[in-house]
Amino acid sequence: MINKRIIFKILGSLLNIEAAFMALCLVVSLCCGEDDMIPLAITVGITVAVALTLRLLGRGATNVLSRRDAYLLVTIVWIAFAAFGSLPFLLGGYISNVSDAFFEAMSGLTTTGATTIDHVEGMPHGVLLWRSLTQWIGGLGIVFFTIAVLPSFVGGSIKVFAAEATGPVQSKLQPRLTMSAKALWGVYLALTIGCALCFFLFGMSPFDAVNYSMTITATGGFATHDASTGYFNNAAIDYTAILFMFLSGISFAMLYAALFKGRIRHLLKNAEFRFYTAIALISSAIITAFLLYYNNYSLSDAIRVSLFQVVSFLTTTGMFNEDAAQWHHITWVVLSLCMFFGGCAGSTAGGFKCARGVIALKIMRNEILHRLHPKAILPVKVNDSTINSSGQITLIAFLMVYFLLCFIAYFIMILVGVDSTNSFTIALSCASNVGPTLGLEIGPTMSWSILPMGVKWILSALMLMGRLEIFTVLVIFTPAFWRNN
Repeated sequence: MINKRIIFKILGSLLNIEAAFMALCLVVSLCCGEDDMIPLAITVGITVAVALTLRLLGRGATNVLSRRDAYLLVTIVWIAFAAFGSLPFLLGGYISNVSDAFFEAMSGLTTTGATTIDHVEGMPHGVLLWRSLTQWIGGLGIVFFTIAVLPSFVGGSIKVFAAEATGPVQSKLQPRLTMSAKALWGVYLALTIGCALCFFLFGMSPFDAVNYSMTITATGGFATHDASTGYFNNAAIDYTAILFMFLSGISFAMLYAALFKGRIRHLLKNAEFRFYTAIALISSAIITAFLLYYNNYSLSDAIRVSLFQVVSFLTTTGMFNEDAAQWHHITWVVLSLCMFFGGCAGSTAGGFKCARGVIALKIMRNEILHRLHPKAILPVKVNDSTINSSGQITLIAFLMVYFLLCFIAYFIMILVGVDSTNSFTIALSCASNVGPTLGLEIGPTMSWSILPMGVKWILSALMLMGRLEIFTVLVIFTPAFWRNN
């Protein structure tokens, strides 16, 4: 049976943490004296009241989670955070309906970065900070944050981590998961602070620097300006964003080992990192050539904007400094492939993950070799690990379900009148947690507010499944999940 008390207890504790982050935004609002004070204060009050009620319902719970409890808990936590996170937008009137507000919050927490707000520059500072914080909180995971900071709140934490982790490979850094979580959050904080300092040095205001650094290291993409980083028209800011987006798309376990344990050679020899880097360089070179030939860019500008867009799409950040919808359609294909593969497993990036890409390519190579040598035993090896048949089947199943979900969303959007290009890239964008789409009706620089309400709920679910690696959510809808045994 589901252990309801422990779920109530942990959910209540986590909502208190969300309320604390909202309270920080309330302090900013009070300092600025803007009209978002009341909606933020009401939201904090409601969230704390619900959190305390859940804590009371969870009194006396044994601090042990089964695998089934962990899957249910993680899914409920992300939905609850999105529901309460939508309240500042809704109560303040910055977003007029529940569908758009929930979509905005879910897009933030899953670090997708798609927005339903047409003009973010007119929004008050407290709510803008909350938008950025939703992405920063969701970057490494809501529950994973709690494991690092307040491990006693989450029982059976290894099961929760497995339900929330991104990608097929999780490197063990420390003997205990709590220590590993702290190490990874240390890297995350270091990247965020380093990015903010660089942005500040290159001309951003302190508020903009903090917001952009949070959404870049979370590979989320929410911005405080309608033109994203293009607003600053500053090459130094663009290259800083490229660097930190690229770093945030690398496995944080590998970054920790490289930066704090001096294992840089280990990083450079890693098959996933090489695949990730190769996609970035090859895609940038292709787009640079097209920009030079078809769009008459200068060489320096072509390199800068192509690198920026490729890294933004590959790491599923979704920042933009140019409108890629105005480029040659071949560049759309290249960016769509970047959108699909995403970053490395164990990073804040979404997508299929480069680790799975490496495994898939090795499986394909082995199948070709089997045609020539039918009796040969060809193991699938990635770095020093052999991927067994079970892992290969899981990868193929993930790929099939991933494309099936994209196709269902694509089919529904076609039915309601969204054009084919937008429908395809919107579905891929949500499943990969990218944010921007490619097309003319809803381009990479536009909001998604014109989509029908029903479609936004479907896309919210797709974003959640994309962030939680699909099966964590889907398993809840199987009859076997709810059986006593």
